[in-house]
Amino acid sequence: MFPEPTHPIRFADALAALPPEWPDTALMVAIEQQVRSAHTKIIVLDDDPTGTQTVHDVLVLTEWSLPVLETALARGEAVIFILTNSRSQPPTQAEAMNLEIARNLGRAARRQGCDLEVISRSDSTLRGHFPSEVVALRNGLQDSLGVMYDGCIIVPALFEAGRYTLNNVHWVKDGEWLMPAAQTEFARDASFGYRSSDLRNWVAEKTRGATPAESVIVVTSEDIRRGGPDQVARRLAGLANWGTAIVNLASYQDIAVFVSGVLRAEGQGKRFLFRTAASFVKVRGAISPQPLLTADRLFAGDPPNCGGLVVIGSYIQKSTEQAQKLLALPGIAGLDVNVERILSPATRDAEVERVIGEMNRLIPRRDVVVMTSRELKTGASAEENLRIGQMVSAALVDVVRGLTTRPRFIVAKGGITSSDVATKGLGIRQALVLGQVAAAVPVWRAGAESRFPDVPYVVFPGNVGGPETLAQVVETLRARRRIC
Repeated sequence: MFPEPTHPIRFADALAALPPEWPDTALMVAIEQQVRSAHTKIIVLDDDPTGTQTVHDVLVLTEWSLPVLETALARGEAVIFILTNSRSQPPTQAEAMNLEIARNLGRAARRQGCDLEVISRSDSTLRGHFPSEVVALRNGLQDSLGVMYDGCIIVPALFEAGRYTLNNVHWVKDGEWLMPAAQTEFARDASFGYRSSDLRNWVAEKTRGATPAESVIVVTSEDIRRGGPDQVARRLAGLANWGTAIVNLASYQDIAVFVSGVLRAEGQGKRFLFRTAASFVKVRGAISPQPLLTADRLFAGDPPNCGGLVVIGSYIQKSTEQAQKLLALPGIAGLDVNVERILSPATRDAEVERVIGEMNRLIPRRDVVVMTSRELKTGASAEENLRIGQMVSAALVDVVRGLTTRPRFIVAKGGITSSDVATKGLGIRQALVLGQVAAAVPVWRAGAESRFPDVPYVVFPGNVGGPETLAQVVETLRARRRIC
């Protein structure tokens, strides 16, 4: 095992210690040309819907039957997201889901005559089912496509949310400081906690020693910034027999260099699966930057003058701070969902009905915030914690199902919450990602099959933004609307 960092480092100092960026600024043009000319579909399996936080004008599927996938692959889009919400599932169910999707993807690709680049998009703070999901993907794709994968590449950097990998350590930016990921509240997650910030150690920890830290291939900042794409390709040439690689990244130019190296290695016959956060997806899919969304882009014509709905399930401290700022705005009505009552069969239905009644009474003239009570309930095991989370999310879904007024907008705060509200509460089967309303906060336009077609649906990650960000998003969404 490698030594772990013991204290934060200053962000500016960490960047100053790096070599200058690779000077070729035309790399993104070449990546875009490759994406457009290659008959390869980039498929992103998203373990919660927050992975769309860096893209726009991209199709999101919430189902993955063979006919649905064939139809999607026949379309013109190079990048397609499949929302699995597997982070809310126990390990065995998450593995089975990934295996099923991989087999269907492989069959659909063979029928459509296209190749696949598959990305397992997960949390930028290292939470989720690893390595089991990626192994299940590998097995399903190898079975259905008849190809062999050389290894898995781990890329958790997400610059929009302040996640960087430097000196093989994954960092979380907090103001002017970088905190080792294992020293943040995310590492204490009841279901997906961890002890290691050095990604080599993290891989060994998560694989329970099956992949020793010393065996992990490292693509360094020196490789990227001094050696460029050719050096990256040389590093990746050493990935074989289902090995693991990690990547040090501090900027989008770094990712462009890395992706260029990946494409060169693949051109030499290498095959990889990727476990990444959202920044990598943006570059690999050649998705151009665009400004943050405004009310003019979010609403066509005259939107309804009623209130919007905000659903908050995330328990982390950041979400609680953001909720407090939101509730301080004028024209906001807060409704607490008592989790203790939700978890008891004797009181669960009455609590849901109480909240539904208040929500429907208020939303014609107010923005309504439905929020779980803030005391975290935990069980005796990781699987028990997941079960508790599912019960709470199911109650929030029932509240959303009880909404009788078409809202101006819907915001869901938290990964599991936003997935369940989309698929189970609103019946979304397909959606279009419009872009971001704040950094790393995506907005979907709900499909025609959903309960409220075309309503802007904001997927707000639990671990993104500052104390004011949620309130600022709601202010954007209520622009040009009279507050009753």
